Amino acid sequence: MEHPAAAPDSLNGADVAWMLTATALVLIMTPGLSFFYGGMVRPKNVISTMLQSFVAMGVITVLFYLVGFSLAYGDSWHGLIGNPLTFIALRNVGTAPNPAFAATIPFVLFFAFQLKFAVITPALITGSFAERVRFKGYLAFMVLFSLFIYCPLAHWTWHPEGFLRQWGVLDFAGGTVVHISAGIAALAGAMVLGRRSTHIRQSSFSTPNVPYVMLGTGLLWFGWFGFNAGSSLGANDIAALSFVNTTLASGAALIAWMLIETIWGGKPTALGACIGAVVGLVAITPAAGYVQSGHSIFIGVISSLISYAAVHWKNSRTTLDDTLDVFPCHGLGGIVGMLLTGVFADKVGLIHGSATTFGYHVLALVIVVAYTFVGSWILLKITASIFGLRVKPADEELGLDLSQHEESTYHVDEEYERTFRKSPAQHESEPELISR
Repeated sequence: MEHPAAAPDSLNGADVAWMLTATALVLIMTPGLSFFYGGMVRPKNVISTMLQSFVAMGVITVLFYLVGFSLAYGDSWHGLIGNPLTFIALRNVGTAPNPAFAATIPFVLFFAFQLKFAVITPALITGSFAERVRFKGYLAFMVLFSLFIYCPLAHWTWHPEGFLRQWGVLDFAGGTVVHISAGIAALAGAMVLGRRSTHIRQSSFSTPNVPYVMLGTGLLWFGWFGFNAGSSLGANDIAALSFVNTTLASGAALIAWMLIETIWGGKPTALGACIGAVVGLVAITPAAGYVQSGHSIFIGVISSLISYAAVHWKNSRTTLDDTLDVFPCHGLGGIVGMLLTGVFADKVGLIHGSATTFGYHVLALVIVVAYTFVGSWILLKITASIFGLRVKPADEELGLDLSQHEESTYHVDEEYERTFRKSPAQHESEPELISR
C-alpha cells in the first residue's frame, strides 16, 4: 500500500493542531449521544440503547477504513459514487495533503475527521427503534446504511465532483449528509419495525434518568464545536464564525423550546431544554459557516418551534412509534436548516436576491429524502428477512439489556427471569415487574 509522505512546508501547523482537536471533539459526540438516548429509555433498555451508539465506533471505523472512505471520496463516477478501489484500506492516503480536499493538513487526518461523521450518523437512527430492535439485525442494517446511503450522500454533497456540490448545494457540516439522512431513515425504521407493546398499551412512562440526558447534551454541544467549526478544515476565520454560530443557534433553540413548553405545558423541563439545544445544533449544522450571527439565532428559534410542534403532533395525532423523536428533531431540524441555508447564505442566499441556490436546495431536499427513505426501507426489509430486526415479544417485555446482552443496570430476580422467559403471558397482571 502506498502512503504518500508530506513534503517540507506543505502542512500548516495551526491547521493540523486544530483538525486533530476537532476530530477528537467529533468522536466524543457518539458517547454523548449514547447518554442522551440512554437517559430517555426504560431502565431495562439503557445498556442496549447506549451500546447501539457506542458499537458504531468500532464497526463503522473498520468499514470506513476498508471501503467507505473510498466510496465517499474516491475517484468520482458521474458525480454519484466514488471508486471503491481508489482509497481502499487507505491506499494512497498518507501524511501528504490532498489539495482536492484539504490543502494544509495530512490526507490521513482528513480521513480521520470524515470517519467520525460516518460513525455518528447510523447511531442517530437508533433512537427511532429503541427498545425493540434485535442487536444483530441492527448491526447488519448499520453496515448496509453506511455503504448504500451515507457514502453516496457524502459523495454527492462533499466530493468536488459530486452532483449536488456541482449544483452549488451548501452543506457546511452535515445537515443533509448526517441529520436529514438519519432522520428519514429513522422514520422508515419506526414504520418497518412497528409499535412497541408499551406504545400500543399507552403505558405511561416518565424519563428515568434526566441527568444522563443532560450529560449527553453537554457532551454533544461540546463535541459539536469540532463537528461544525472543524468543517472549515483549518484554523481560520470561517472556523471562528461557525464556532460562534453553533452556540448561538443552540442557545436560542433551548430558550425557544422552554418558552413554548411553559406556554403549552405550564412548566419548563430539563428534558425539554436538552432537546431544544440539540435541535438548534442540528439546524445550524448545514449553515454554520455560511450565515451571520443574527441568522443563526433565527435558525435556532424556528427549528425549535417546528420540531416542538412536530413532536406534539406525532404524539397526539398519529400512532407512529419513533421512540425518541429522531425524525421530528433530527430529520426536521436538518430540513429546516438546509432550507434556511438557501435563504440566508452569504452572497448567494434568497435574501441577497438570488433564487438559484435556494431552488437547488429544494430540489436536493426532494432527491435526498426520496433516496434515503426508499433506500432505507429496502435495506430494513432485507435485513429483517435475513437477520431479523424485531425482537420477540417476550424479549421486548423482559428488556433488551437482558434479552440481547445478558447485562443489566438494576437487580433482576433470577427466578423471575427464568419464569418470564418460559411464560411471559402469565405476568401480564404484573406491570410493575414488566415496566422496570
